[in-house]
Amino acid sequence: PKQQSADSIKREEKIKACLDYWHTTHPSFGVRKLRRLLMEHDGIKVGRKLIRRYMHEMGIYAVYPKPRLSQPDTSPKMPYLLREIDIFLPNQVWAIDITYIPMKHGHMYVTAIIDWYSRFIVGWSLSDTLDTAPVLDAVKKAISRYGTPAIINSDQGTQFTSKEYKDYLKEHNIRQSMDGKARWVDNVIIERWFRSLKTEHVYINEYQNPRELRAGIRDYIDDYKHIRPHQSHGYDTPAMVYGTRFAA
Repeated sequence: PKQQSADSIKREEKIKACLDYWHTTHPSFGVRKLRRLLMEHDGIKVGRKLIRRYMHEMGIYAVYPKPRLSQPDTSPKMPYLLREIDIFLPNQVWAIDITYIPMKHGHMYVTAIIDWYSRFIVGWSLSDTLDTAPVLDAVKKAISRYGTPAIINSDQGTQFTSKEYKDYLKEHNIRQSMDGKARWVDNVIIERWFRSLKTEHVYINEYQNPRELRAGIRDYIDDYKHIRPHQSHGYDTPAMVYGTRFAA
């Protein structure tokens, strides 16, 4: 296959970074409106066909708040367990997902795990691939530091339907829950956090390399967990709420 030139790679990264920004801030916009934004605000002349292809590669579609990086496969899916459940304790339910993070040159992917009840970030990892390994790394570190949750919810991505991921959860007696197809709202807690991470931090800090990005995300997470008050918890921080009591 014909290799891309350095200029074409740079242009593709710029278009995808802009698509990520506009789609995160305007999740209901389709190809036509995104093309208009790219042309008027970013000065990028691009056709709808190319935008549609990039959106497909990133997994973006209208009314979805972030790139759908976890592409579905044909493996058996797990049921969605949170529809009727009353979540009232830390470590009762964790939510996990992956998001695209643009940098000045290139991009990375962040896997994050949030405690559903407290909004406390229990684990995360940064990688340049969409493999299962970074996902398992985040889960293992979270369990090692904060204990074992009763349920972990995810989308239907290949990372979460992989044998390695499923076997690890079974070994630790963790019930696996999955969103319905194309239902981002089923995992809305982690989706909202990713949106905050990008709009409040990533987009206003043009990171040069993965090392700077890693340090910046770490600082943002520490601030989010220990300093930022949450209205839904009576303006307590996620760390204060998470530390009150734990699921058995």
